[in-house]
Amino acid sequence: MEGRYALPCYLAGAVAARAGDEMSGPALMLAGFALTGSTTDASSLLAGITIAAAVGGPVLGVLLDRAERPGRLLAGALVLYATGLGAILVGLGRLPFVVTILIAVSAGLSGPALSGGWTAQLPRVALGDQLPRANALDAMTFSVASLAGPALAGGLAETLGAPTAVVVSAVLIGLALPAAWMLPARPGRVRGARTTSVVSDLAAGLRVVVGSPSLARATLTSVFSCAAQGMLTACVPLLGERVLGGAGHGAVLLSCTASSALVANAVFARYPRSVAPDTVIWASALVQATAFALAASGQPAVLIVALLIAGIGEGPQLAALLAVRHREAPERLRGQIFTIGASLKITGFALGAAVAGPVATWSLPGASVLAASVAALAALGFFAIPSAAVNPSEDRAMPG
Repeated sequence: MEGRYALPCYLAGAVAARAGDEMSGPALMLAGFALTGSTTDASSLLAGITIAAAVGGPVLGVLLDRAERPGRLLAGALVLYATGLGAILVGLGRLPFVVTILIAVSAGLSGPALSGGWTAQLPRVALGDQLPRANALDAMTFSVASLAGPALAGGLAETLGAPTAVVVSAVLIGLALPAAWMLPARPGRVRGARTTSVVSDLAAGLRVVVGSPSLARATLTSVFSCAAQGMLTACVPLLGERVLGGAGHGAVLLSCTASSALVANAVFARYPRSVAPDTVIWASALVQATAFALAASGQPAVLIVALLIAGIGEGPQLAALLAVRHREAPERLRGQIFTIGASLKITGFALGAAVAGPVATWSLPGASVLAASVAALAALGFFAIPSAAVNPSEDRAMPG
């Protein structure tokens, strides 16, 4: 992985793993419903694997930071996640459902390997001046995955059955194994040199996130932004039904957001130093607030434009967030800084979706306005951390 093709291999692995991850959620829900006939069981599977990812992220980050070859640990996490998906599929309808949920929770513990854990390894693949552009390209892999994963899950479920969609998602994750396994070793690591406990390392990572003004502001804004995104996502089926003429059309809205995020990040990759990432983070939250407010209009054309605008905010915000983490995270705590951030975002998204569901049933425009308000609050939250204490390095456009 350390040769000429290191970055392409990294990106290919990231796309495969993250597409499989994005595909696994919808595929599990569809398979759960098809094999049990219960929407409650289907949503419980998704909740189990998601909640576990939020809990397991920080611990996985500590282990990655302690590993001499973190790529080998990532590869093991990918195997556990893919095997867990297969075990869930085998258990549905055959094992007591509570056992299947426990399998989902166990598999979900390794889920952050596909997001923050993978991205934390990027500075060992793209060195020096390569990092800003590589970071933007890495952010694009999330957009590609969020565009392709759900669409592939739905298409396979319709043509070959929902269980096939789960199998394909596991296969995609498995395809990322070589790229993970060959990731470079951590330079200068002496075997057995780490003497601190896992608990103390976890505490150290949390102290860095809270104690670094740049990291704290970026994390706070991203979590609130994810909560707003979760709120809008919960509204998508109803928006599709009431505005576009069918609940299934809601997938078009998510595709609009993913497509515009991908295009926006492509521009970001072309000009990675044009705007400071810290500025992009709060400005993108305002862009999303505007988009979510427009989504309350109830007009089909305006709704589609609103979701396209939302992607223009989401894509660069993610790239900027990753840039801030790369810039501010100490090397010895890099893995857990990324996985802690990913876990908090997952939690924010889940809470946002949970809150918006009942609100959307009562008032769909009200739920969209609520999402817009939370996104605006995300931008304000950025400035809640005193700017006087911010590290002067914040003014740099990108790391490296």
